[in-house]
Amino acid sequence: MYDKQLTKGTLQPIILKMLSERPKMYGYEITQEVRKITSGKIDISEGALYPILHKLENQGILETEKMYIGKRVRKYYTVTKNGHGKVSEVTNEMSDFIDTLILIFSPPKLIK
Repeated sequence: MYDKQLTKGTLQPIILKMLSERPKMYGYEITQEVRKITSGKIDISEGALYPILHKLENQGILETEKMYIGKRVRKYYTVTKNGHGKVSEVTNEMSDFIDTLILIFSPPKLIK
């Protein structure tokens, strides 16, 4: 598992990417899917997840739908029509950032 400080700035793009690939997901489902995809290397805690989801909802990027599962209420998150532009912007920026990190952390090339 990666250090929390290392993954902290990547959580919003990860969450938006997950939600852009499915019609709707609930919080625990998002954490489990990320854990599964990354073989447990990225573990999003509820304490990190829900403030991000609420912020994105307040910004109009996500909307929620409550469904009753037995006696419990489950809140599903969906990217809004307006939110899809933000998802594209954030995922493109993250891809560019990853490419930049690769430049920094790749072994130096020998100059001939």
